[in-house]
Formats: sequence, structure tokens, C-alpha cells
Amino acid sequence: MGKKGFILCVCQGTCPSFTKMDIFGVLSDVRREKIFDYVCLHPQLCVGDGEEFLKVLLSGGETEKLYIAACDPQMQCKMFRDAFEAVGFDKANHIALDIRNRTTDEAVAAIKEMAAKNP
Repeated sequence: MGKKGFILCVCQGTCPSFTKMDIFGVLSDVRREKIFDYVCLHPQLCVGDGEEFLKVLLSGGETEKLYIAACDPQMQCKMFRDAFEAVGFDKANHIALDIRNRTTDEAVAAIKEMAAKNP
């Protein structure tokens, strides 16, 4: 069975929609729960180096499901499609969550719920 990975993307950490959230607190809480095999932070997946990051991360074929907490799920599907196709990652295994405008506790709860609903 492949690994379950989690990425928190935070719009460079300067977007007003992340002011109520301690992003490192979210990552630490999620990591301690051991919901995912790995967790990581990316400042802006929607730019060129973000696409390259996804390609490198997924190129080994070890990740079966990739959970991304970031912006609108429909936008995520569009923005990451090329990277997924380039490495043969099944886009059906991308689980997207809009994490904006949440507190740290709200974000952690939403991530846990996302993972529970999409094992």
C-alpha cells in the first residue's frame, strides 16, 4: 500500500486568509496525530516551483494519496493537473481542502475530518 501525504500550502504566509492560523501549529498537531505518512509545508504550490515540487514529490510512485489543504478545491484540481499528469499520479487520489480563514483549531479539525472521510 502506498503512502498518504499531506501538504499545507499557505499562499506565502502573507495572505490575509491565514492570519488566524498558526501554520506550524497546524502541521505539528496533524503530524502528532499520525494520520498521514508525511506532512510538509509549501509556501505557494500554484507557481512554477510548486509544480516542480509536486513532480519531484510524486515521481517515485510511493505516494498513493495526496491531501492538500490550501485554496479552493476546484482551483487545486486545475492548478495541479499538469504536475499530476507529468508523473502519472491519479488525480482521483488528490484530496483537496480549502483551509483559508480558519483558526489553528478549526484547521486541524477540518484536516482530520477530511482524512476520516477519505481514507
